[in-house]
Amino acid sequence: GQLGLLGISVPKEYGGMGMPFNTSILICDKISGANGSFSTAFGAHTGIGTLPILLYGNKNQKEKYLPKLASGEWMGCYCLTEPGAGSDANSGKTKAVLTNDEKSYLITGQKMWISNAGFADVFIVFARIEKDKNITGFILEKGMQGITMGEEEQKLGLHSSSTRQVFFNEVKVPIENMLGGRENGFKIAMNSLNVGRIKLSAAILDACRRVINLST
Repeated sequence: GQLGLLGISVPKEYGGMGMPFNTSILICDKISGANGSFSTAFGAHTGIGTLPILLYGNKNQKEKYLPKLASGEWMGCYCLTEPGAGSDANSGKTKAVLTNDEKSYLITGQKMWISNAGFADVFIVFARIEKDKNITGFILEKGMQGITMGEEEQKLGLHSSSTRQVFFNEVKVPIENMLGGRENGFKIAMNSLNVGRIKLSAAILDACRRVINLST
């Protein structure tokens, strides 16, 4: 964060470096060689943990969240996958119910395999409002009442990368924390993941170099 590497793609007006996409690809290539767990946490934070707000947040949301995400003061995670909704992400069962005063949504549901969940401050969460065809995105914060965590997943590798289930029990979220408008969640989710897929292809290059060197 102090080096600015968490805010490569974040505009300068929000505390980032405002560098082009190619630069973020180069950073992914170099940083992935240090440690798989570190690069996983780095990628989840700078990618799907930050991009939804950068790409789809309104001015107030960007001003509130991006500077602290870019500095590393806050860490981000992305809550999309559910036990019954993986590849078909739009079929998630997490619900968002408007309160009687119409000032907040109550979010209830379960997400799984959430990278950075154990230490995240900002949660990008996708839920369905009423019987909407498409899900909607919300920005949640650590400390909101009703957010609980499962135990750390025991993975084959990436042992120092946090991966947990996250449970939401009528978490009260202000309506101004809706991200990108109602029913735009699926578009937000897929476009954020698409950027990550490109960056992930760069992030495996150092491992490829090391395997080739070891082989020779």
